[in-house]
Amino acid sequence: MHDVAKTATVGPRRASRRWLWPALYALVAIAAIATLIFVRTAMMLIVITAVTALMVWLGLIASRRFRSGRTTSAAVFTVLAIFLLLIDLKALQFRTMGAMAGKMAPPPTTVTSAVVKEEDWAPQLSAVGSITPVQGAMLSTDLGGTVAEVKFESGGLAKKGDVLVRLVASQEEADLELARNDLARAHDLATRKVISKAEIDAAESKFKQKEGIVAKKEVRAPFDGQLGIRQVNVGQMIKEGQQVVALTALDPVYVDFALPQQELPKLSNGLEVTVRTDAVPGRGFKGKLTAINSMVDAVTRNVTLQATLENPDHALRPGMFAKVDVVLAETRKTLVVPGSAISYAPFGDSVFVIEKKKDPKTGKESENIRQQFVKIGEARGDFVSVTEGLRAGEVVVSTGVFKLRNGMPVVINNDLAPKPQLNPKPVDS
Repeated sequence: MHDVAKTATVGPRRASRRWLWPALYALVAIAAIATLIFVRTAMMLIVITAVTALMVWLGLIASRRFRSGRTTSAAVFTVLAIFLLLIDLKALQFRTMGAMAGKMAPPPTTVTSAVVKEEDWAPQLSAVGSITPVQGAMLSTDLGGTVAEVKFESGGLAKKGDVLVRLVASQEEADLELARNDLARAHDLATRKVISKAEIDAAESKFKQKEGIVAKKEVRAPFDGQLGIRQVNVGQMIKEGQQVVALTALDPVYVDFALPQQELPKLSNGLEVTVRTDAVPGRGFKGKLTAINSMVDAVTRNVTLQATLENPDHALRPGMFAKVDVVLAETRKTLVVPGSAISYAPFGDSVFVIEKKKDPKTGKESENIRQQFVKIGEARGDFVSVTEGLRAGEVVVSTGVFKLRNGMPVVINNDLAPKPQLNPKPVDS
């Protein structure tokens, strides 16, 4: 009622100014809140002091207006003063929490380290291929008949000339014996000059013919090698050309593979080749490039290559899938780090470089990490080549990079650090 009476007697100019000051105070309060949110540490004390002064000022204005009977505007100023009081208390709380957080530094993280090394790496060309035998054949019979004897075990070894299978040849052996007797009689008559030279030649030809028929009743090993699984049994009637057993020479063996035509100028016979296969994990087989095809495939534009590998323990078998690396003749300087030091990410690969930093307040040195983005090249064994981003001699974190953040303090402990190898040989579990 008091405010209504006052408004009736006050001019329009004064009535409009009544709400001007509360609006200005509200703007000052909003500015104080924004400063409180975005300004930290050193400015915090200034903000607290300004808010406190503004709060006291608004409280005095509210008290004076209550005494003058202007209750509505006095209530507005009282609410603003209470609001600023809450801001003041919250600012003091933030300042106390910030001071406590500044004293609580996280402990340094323990990491393993590795030195960036410069090594001579020969460029490699990689491909996939298949193991093939130097000699391999599926043995079969020349003539049909009944199997009289199987003289080998499946999976065994055979020497050149060994009889593997013999067919029933009683009739052929009888004919051979008759031809032998006829030849002996012809020679006896020839010494007495009873028969002509043509008759002797005919007897010899007949004997050799019968001898060849008997020989075809046997299957012999044409070269040294390992036998497969037999395909016939004793007493079985087989036809001409029946498959008997596979024979494969396993030492040495070939690996056949292909490379794009643009690599052809880099290739020559005698280059070192390393072959790995999932069937024999952790082992590399060394060999030499021994043949380059004279033609390029018109469909794939690849050139077919063949390397020869020593295989004394028969670990490689024909038909195996193989990963082939051809080592070229020239070498180049390459920066290498352990593959575990690389932090792979869609936006870029990086490593954490360990650097010594001195605290400006205490003068104490500590080791901190700096995230460094790099470009990586080929990988060999446990190592990865780095083409950009590092220098030889720098120290990087070698394990556990996924848990690190830029600028963290660290402690180096290499007691249990894994030893990366260029040709790792993992232990079978």
